[in-house]
Amino acid sequence: MNYGQLLTELNRLADSGYREFHSKLLKNENIKLLGVRVPLLRRLARAFKGCEDELMSFPDEYYEVTFLKLTAVAALPYDEFILRLDNCVKLIDNWATCDCFSPKCIKSHREQFLPYIEKYINSPGEFEQRFALTTLLSFYVEEGYLEYIFSCCRRADTSLYYVHMAVAWLIAEVLVKYYESGVEFLNKEILTKRTHNKAIQKAIESYRLTPEQKIKLNKIKR
Repeated sequence: MNYGQLLTELNRLADSGYREFHSKLLKNENIKLLGVRVPLLRRLARAFKGCEDELMSFPDEYYEVTFLKLTAVAALPYDEFILRLDNCVKLIDNWATCDCFSPKCIKSHREQFLPYIEKYINSPGEFEQRFALTTLLSFYVEEGYLEYIFSCCRRADTSLYYVHMAVAWLIAEVLVKYYESGVEFLNKEILTKRTHNKAIQKAIESYRLTPEQKIKLNKIKR
């Protein structure tokens, strides 16, 4: 499938109502959307298995094309995925593309992948940092990685909105799974007031915490 054929297929699958809805969520007028729903994009990405080089050569004119690239690369075995990782992360310019780029091969190579998390959490780029944080959220929220998660949250630049939201989301998940450790971290008041309170808000919205835990969290808001 060449680029022209791909655009023809994407236009065939497009839904104008969904395009308008998704455009409002992205809050970025510079992103061109056709309006293809995620399940259809994921199905279409499978057509490029073994043809990733061709797909990566296509222009990133539309959100959906970039989404297809990242989805196809995320399905590769770890060694092949790593070779394309930097090029993929450079393409991320919005929260939706970032959050959907969750390569499952990382799960079985978590120690090997830590240097890449370090690289991206220390980057000045908003979506490089968000990718590091959402990767931690997807694959690392376990007791053995809590101190590393807290270290990354300390270093993240939460003056950047989508980094702020990712840190809050990550700490909220820690609170759900390892409540006492999460509370201990929050009590150190390392995060900015805005991110501290957003993490508590997100945790309180979860059905997985008890009413008593939520009351305690409300008391440590700043």
